[in-house]
Amino acid sequence: MRKSFAIDNIRCEGCANTIRRALSEHFGNNVEVDLSVVPRLVTVEIGDPSDEELLISTLRKLGYPLIDDEVNSIEGAVMKGKSFISCAVGKFNPTKEK
Repeated sequence: MRKSFAIDNIRCEGCANTIRRALSEHFGNNVEVDLSVVPRLVTVEIGDPSDEELLISTLRKLGYPLIDDEVNSIEGAVMKGKSFISCAVGKFNPTKEK
């Protein structure tokens, strides 16, 4: 089943490139990042609950938590910092979207 997740800290195509690359290892080339809406949406094919858990943990490691994740101010600041780095990496290593 295709499922969309509202994600925080996604600003640009660099962020989207990093997310696509990281998630493609498990979800293949069917990762969509919609930058045209706010909040930004990441859409993937979810086969079972472990897929959703993997997606959420992968995004959090990159600094992109779900919009409704409860994070304290320190954790939020750390994730913002991670997302800036992930964004920069994505700008210098673009992927091609399907």
